[in-house]
Amino acid sequence: MAYGMMSLMEKTTLYLPTELHHALKEHSRRSGRAQAELVREALQTYLAGAAWPQPNSIGAGADEGLSARESEEWLTREWDRADHA
Repeated sequence: MAYGMMSLMEKTTLYLPTELHHALKEHSRRSGRAQAELVREALQTYLAGAAWPQPNSIGAGADEGLSARESEEWLTREWDRADHA
């Protein structure tokens, strides 16, 4: 996505360690690109590769003492009760 084509952006403030701030300024100067552009690009790359935690279970079979059928029956009773409350 070309950043110049974005219609809306939100302003934010970042607190960077001094060394990182100096490195960003230097890279911006040498590349001729704005610091904000470099930060957006770095964040986009980082977030695109970020692994999100996956649940170990969605509930069915996670509890040896409670079967999926029992869970469904309990949910049905509770939803019915909530509808009539």
